[in-house]
Amino acid sequence: MMHDEHLVEYGTRRWLIVAGVMLATLLQVLDATIVNVALPTIQGNMGANFDDGAWIVTAYIIAAVIVIPLTPWLQQVFGRKQYYVAAIIGFTIASALCGLATSLDQLIFFRVLQGLCGGGLIATGQAIMRDTFPAKELGKSQALVSIGAIVGPSIGPTLGGILTDALSWNWIFYVNIIPGIVAAFLCAAFLRNPPKRGKASVDAIGLGLMALGLGCLQYVLDEGERNDWFNSHHIFAIAVVAAASLVTFVYWELRVVEHPIVDLRILLRNRTVAAGCLLAMTLAFGLFGGVILSPQFQQSLLDFTATLSGLSILVRAAAIMLMTPVTLYALNRFHIKPQVLLGIGFVIVGIANIMTAAVITTNSSFGTFVPPLFLGGIGFGMIFVPLSVAVLRSVHGSDTQKATSLLSLCQQLGGSIATATLVTLLDRRSAFHQDILAGNVTLRNVAVQHAEQMHASMAQAAAIVAQQAHTMAFADAFFFLGVVTLVLTPMVLLLRAPHGAPAPMHAAAALE
Repeated sequence: MMHDEHLVEYGTRRWLIVAGVMLATLLQVLDATIVNVALPTIQGNMGANFDDGAWIVTAYIIAAVIVIPLTPWLQQVFGRKQYYVAAIIGFTIASALCGLATSLDQLIFFRVLQGLCGGGLIATGQAIMRDTFPAKELGKSQALVSIGAIVGPSIGPTLGGILTDALSWNWIFYVNIIPGIVAAFLCAAFLRNPPKRGKASVDAIGLGLMALGLGCLQYVLDEGERNDWFNSHHIFAIAVVAAASLVTFVYWELRVVEHPIVDLRILLRNRTVAAGCLLAMTLAFGLFGGVILSPQFQQSLLDFTATLSGLSILVRAAAIMLMTPVTLYALNRFHIKPQVLLGIGFVIVGIANIMTAAVITTNSSFGTFVPPLFLGGIGFGMIFVPLSVAVLRSVHGSDTQKATSLLSLCQQLGGSIATATLVTLLDRRSAFHQDILAGNVTLRNVAVQHAEQMHASMAQAAAIVAQQAHTMAFADAFFFLGVVTLVLTPMVLLLRAPHGAPAPMHAAAALE
């Protein structure tokens, strides 16, 4: 693995760069989840319905998805330091504007600006951390990145709930301002640019196809279930546009243009990067799937407050923070292959989700969720660092930023696919269980006879049936999440050292 040694930093300068990058990474990841818990409040204050309010989240994600794969090109044009600092400043200003927004249209517009500025922060930060540490400390650099990238989605709902309950929804955006200023100052003062390799060219056709394809795909994923998927003519039409645009984009980038704006050829020449992208989608599917399901179940069926629901997710964040250094130690001290740790981590995450499916009931308490959430956190803590190490060890030079951008894009898409899939599954399974349960509500049923003796109304019976059906649907969704994770786990076997790379033992030893 080649490394730009002149970018390696030591002493206080290194840790100031680390602080700036970690702050920027945490801000971007937090903002992808912190808004969800405040949506009902924002919609109520602005007089918006659910579908309109959902665009506060959708607009941000679409903008971020479009800009993520563009980050290598943007850095080539402007310089990595200049792009990164400008993105942090733009994100911070957009956050302030979101907090000051007085209408839904204004808020959605400023969220687009937030997404455009923040989309590339994680991938760029990951590449910066890789270059800031010497090659032998690759694992340490990625462990530090994981604190923001993995823990962020877990503490987002907690922080969002506390700020919304204690202050106002505006503070979920204002909270970004001071950390954003600090991150921008540190990065502007201490970061250095890697050498430019080649000349950046403007692939306008590729840019247009990519923006159209990814934007339409994200729209379909976000709006599909609310519009009955392909039974809706406009969802079907947008899906066709997305598919046609993305297929044409892939062909254009691989076979036609000489200097593509997104270098997809790295997926063909580096098997580890291709496998890493698939595993990154699996990681995001499991991580964001749990973040979606737990708070929704707890708040809608168990009457948890937003703060209490967020605290339950914080249990998983604590386990991730505990397990990440243990995983790093295992990589360094015992030379365990990343594939082994990844496989174990994915299996643990799958088991944790199946455990959750087995224990949730309408009488579940806070303590019910602690064991599976903690176990799942241990599993996630074993995934991010080995995955990053395996992929980044296989690339060098300009391929580093290309690989991290593709990983970040796949994580974002994995989270979006998880959201669309699980929302659809919840709706369909809830309707299925409600039909089954309602069919058993007859006078022959002992429970119905008892309810009739207690003078329970049919409306009360229907409410109980609906509650039980929803609970069973959530159990099905957690079970599905666990099974999908376990089924996709063998993909870790696709990770291989690239041709000409050092033997596994030597490569692992390089981490020391």
